[in-house]
Amino acid sequence: MKLITENSLLGEWLRECVANFPGIDAKAFLAKAEKLENETTDSASLNRQLVMDALNGLTAEEPEWTFVAAQIYLRQLYEEVMRNRGEIENAPYTNLYGLIQKLVNLNIYDSTILTSYNEQEIKEAEKMIDPKKDKLFTYIGLKTLADRYMAKGFDHELYELPQERWMLIALFLMRDEDKTNRLQQVKEAYWALSNLYMTVATPTLANAGKSYGQLSSCFIDTIDDSLRGIFDSNTDAATVSKGGGGLGIYLGKIRARGSDIKGFKGNSSGVIPWMKQLNNTAVSVDQLGQRQGAIAVYLDIWHKDILEFLDAKLNNGDERMRTHDLFTGVCLPDLFMEQVEKREDWYLFDPHEVRKIKGYSLEDFFDETKGMGSFREKYMECLQDERLSKKCVPAIEIMKRIMKSQLETGTPFMFYRDTVNRLNPNPHKGMIYASNLCTEIMQNMSATVVSSEETSDGEIIIRKTPGDFVVCNLSSLSLAKVIQDNVLKRVIDIQIRMLDNVIDLNRIDVPQAELTNKKYRAIGVGTFGWHHLLAKEGIKWESDEAVSYADKLYEKINYYVVNASCELAKEKGEYPAFDGSDWSTGDYFVKRGYSSEEWECLKEKVRTHGLRNGYLIAVAPNSSTSIIANSTPSVDPIFKKFYSEEKKNYKIPVTAPDLNAETTWFYKSAFHIDQTWSIEQNAVRQKHVDQSISFNLYVNHNIKAKELLHLHMLSFKKGLKTTYYTRSTSIELEGCESCES
Repeated sequence: MKLITENSLLGEWLRECVANFPGIDAKAFLAKAEKLENETTDSASLNRQLVMDALNGLTAEEPEWTFVAAQIYLRQLYEEVMRNRGEIENAPYTNLYGLIQKLVNLNIYDSTILTSYNEQEIKEAEKMIDPKKDKLFTYIGLKTLADRYMAKGFDHELYELPQERWMLIALFLMRDEDKTNRLQQVKEAYWALSNLYMTVATPTLANAGKSYGQLSSCFIDTIDDSLRGIFDSNTDAATVSKGGGGLGIYLGKIRARGSDIKGFKGNSSGVIPWMKQLNNTAVSVDQLGQRQGAIAVYLDIWHKDILEFLDAKLNNGDERMRTHDLFTGVCLPDLFMEQVEKREDWYLFDPHEVRKIKGYSLEDFFDETKGMGSFREKYMECLQDERLSKKCVPAIEIMKRIMKSQLETGTPFMFYRDTVNRLNPNPHKGMIYASNLCTEIMQNMSATVVSSEETSDGEIIIRKTPGDFVVCNLSSLSLAKVIQDNVLKRVIDIQIRMLDNVIDLNRIDVPQAELTNKKYRAIGVGTFGWHHLLAKEGIKWESDEAVSYADKLYEKINYYVVNASCELAKEKGEYPAFDGSDWSTGDYFVKRGYSSEEWECLKEKVRTHGLRNGYLIAVAPNSSTSIIANSTPSVDPIFKKFYSEEKKNYKIPVTAPDLNAETTWFYKSAFHIDQTWSIEQNAVRQKHVDQSISFNLYVNHNIKAKELLHLHMLSFKKGLKTTYYTRSTSIELEGCESCES
């Protein structure tokens, strides 16, 4: 392939390029390009101007200009990368082995790539690379990939090309597969990635095959109610954040403000000061220099500090009580939502006092069935015990505080803890107290505690009893593409293997996270492009047809995912905590009403052969990588058909994917969609998702309180496990880049 430095060929190449897109009028563009070619000797500045000119032609009527801009930018990348590699005389994609050798020597690539594969195998992998796949990128997709994920040197010089990033991910994730068919697995992984049928999570996309960083997106910690536990958890939060992971932290075990310390009453400062500490950690420990750390904190709605917690992100009030850089989530039992609906009172307790007087932790219980169960029984016991101090607040007033904060800041997130725990496939090993930064991860949690500390032979030996420190490894399907090309099962089969390998290849500097990762082998298969798919299929968002389609499609996805994990268990063994799980007993299938012959056969297959992964599906926000894959994020509707993507140092025009005369009628803006239809869709989708879904509510800033309350009550009653942001027209929100797989 000729490089763009050969300006004499530029005009001819541009004419061929625009000829591939008959829907655009390129006369003025080509005339200006010819003039620029004659006036400009510097190829880099010429390229930049041509890209800008192509983007200036981008409109809702001529969306294909983004592909023209991408092709011009691609040629610029080819020239830049080959020059940095000292291979300007080579054609791109012709020396993969040399690239790997060079970047291993520079300590950018992990040296195990060279020790795991010989030169001949890497040359075979090079033959699999298809440069034509570069034509699938839009301009913003290609620029996002190049700026954030492709391998750079320590002076930020670019060394990798797009298809090489996909191949390095495939080689690295398949490194330890059986050598007899390993290259075939590499080929399948590269096929799925290069066709943009799936994406891997941001940390995997950025770090796979490199000598630094870790591969997992999401972590969740439970803080023990002790000074040591609080500070140890803060250290773990910094460690995880440094490696590129997003973090959810459950604060519900920490004693309330005014509680006793060692029997001395009124000494505890409550959860807010510890939130301030975590806020400072999030700001000061950045993720590989790319962005600040991202931490969400969760608290139970019955905790005495809940009102101060709900005000923590507001823009007014006492700054000493504000944590603007944290995200917040509230843990809501069924009973609270019932009290809100009935306009009755709600009581707040100190968890330390409950433990001390009652001998149990209120947060350790949930309602096993709708309308009755352990939590409400224990709550009523606490309410009736005169030894316990308690604070009475009308439930609706707390709900008003929640909604006020949501309209001002987008948070708190809503975590419906009873629904979550009733559908936990691993209840035999623990409980789920909270979620992660993006509300899609639901896994067993427990605090890590120091069991002993002693000196021996001049050393300090600390022993800890590890808790379940949640880790999740994410990857997402591009729905419109896999459905259109009829490759859903094939992609899922390779996707599960790739995700499972992330667990074994990952480097996590928090030991209890390593142990939990191996115990449950949890993964999170997600999806993006739901609105893209509906538009391609000609299905209106606000319709029973869309709800029915969501139900059938996600059941099919779930079936293929469970089957793929079972097949992997036959090959590599089941996850260590499988025995006694809902998977092993068959309760998982019963609870979801899977009674068809097909599902019954799969239930028996899982009982016989086990499951490789204890948690399987989690639908993340996907905003960054859905841009790379030219689709719509997660299960969200689009904001606009035509808009500008604004980042720190650039602004790029973007259209909805596959926008044309047919699809335009099905791309209704998020803020104009009746949110009850979105909730209905998510309710049927949630049935087939063993974890949860990053599900946003889109509302106008002047929405009435009773209307927003109705949306929350409907979400609860329909069985949603979580809701993510409440996105108002008056606020702009930063997404979690760690989970945006």
